[in-house]
Amino acid sequence: RKSVDSAFHECVNLGTFRLGLRILGRPDRDLFEGEMILVMGGFAVYQGYLGFLPVILAAFLGSYSGDQLFFFLGRRHSGRILKLLPSWGRRMAVINRWLERIGTPVILLFRFTYGFRTITPFVLGMSSVRSRTFIILNGLGAMAWALAIAAGGYFFGFTLEKALGNIRHYERLVFGVILAAGLAAWAFHFFRSRKAGEGKSGT
Repeated sequence: RKSVDSAFHECVNLGTFRLGLRILGRPDRDLFEGEMILVMGGFAVYQGYLGFLPVILAAFLGSYSGDQLFFFLGRRHSGRILKLLPSWGRRMAVINRWLERIGTPVILLFRFTYGFRTITPFVLGMSSVRSRTFIILNGLGAMAWALAIAAGGYFFGFTLEKALGNIRHYERLVFGVILAAGLAAWAFHFFRSRKAGEGKSGT
């Protein structure tokens, strides 16, 4: 039992490092994967396998750095990238409408939208939003996102323990359920968007 726990502990600690890399490197379709990993991180914090601060920092730095990169690409290299990704046009129009309606608060909110995570900072880079404004609000948004999702995983563990008692015996099952839920959500949105795309191409 001790060797199994030790191995599991090492795997989860490795996840702290991978957490930032996965969130940094995600394409749009990995929205639920990013949240899924962070929820698992919050649950691991509750179980005592990870520290809360390292999980938050890994998620914050990964999200913040990735979005700063796409903002820079939008500001400096938008023409070249749009030639490679013409399919972004429809979503860019949606984001521009958001900017017209609510302005810079879009920077704080876009992490919580499906399918717009990568493209929004890119479009903001093409807009008149000042770099300093984006740097500050992007930092606040990244921290709010990391805290909210990780806290959700932590309180998920707290709620389970209140309901089931000692959940050490079920933790692998819980991690599996979180993983399965994230993959199911991803699959649902992937096939729904694919179906919508096929419907439009057929009209």
